[in-house]
Amino acid sequence: MRIVLLGPPGSGKGTQAALLKERLGVPHISTGELLRAAVAAGTPLGQKAKAAMDAGELVSDELMLGLIEERMGADDVKAGYILDGYPRNLAQARALDEVLERIELPVEKALALGVDEEQIVQRLAKRAAEENRSDDTEEVVRNRLAVYREQTAPVTGYYESRNLLADVDGLGSIEEINQRLVDALD
Repeated sequence: MRIVLLGPPGSGKGTQAALLKERLGVPHISTGELLRAAVAAGTPLGQKAKAAMDAGELVSDELMLGLIEERMGADDVKAGYILDGYPRNLAQARALDEVLERIELPVEKALALGVDEEQIVQRLAKRAAEENRSDDTEEVVRNRLAVYREQTAPVTGYYESRNLLADVDGLGSIEEINQRLVDALD
């Protein structure tokens, strides 16, 4: 199964992607990890990404798509994948689909984890306290949620228009949410 996992920051995407990876036997492709690995390995795309990050710039969509396409060339994705952290906006969703269709690995399902914003603020405040994370202050979290609402939330509409979207309730125990995600794949 070829899956895109969507949801606001703090919705549990990373946790759920790791569990789905185990249950489905397909790789979890985190764009953040892809980027870090390419930079660490010093690949040509990694060097370009490092130059952008060192200059304080965002890594371009073109570069991210290149990293994703490169990763999709590995044998382990032939049986499927769980893509997490991308696309983050409508333009990226369309470009991603073009790339994945060209390499004959199109998205089969977009799973959107739905979690109430106040619940997310509480979750991330707890995580910030436990892990001493400065990127999870309430102000930063609310800003990240506003950016998500504005830029990333429309991506769900895109996948819905293609009959690929499954909205999944992201509240409950980790196990309950994971079972809902698996059920949504049927």
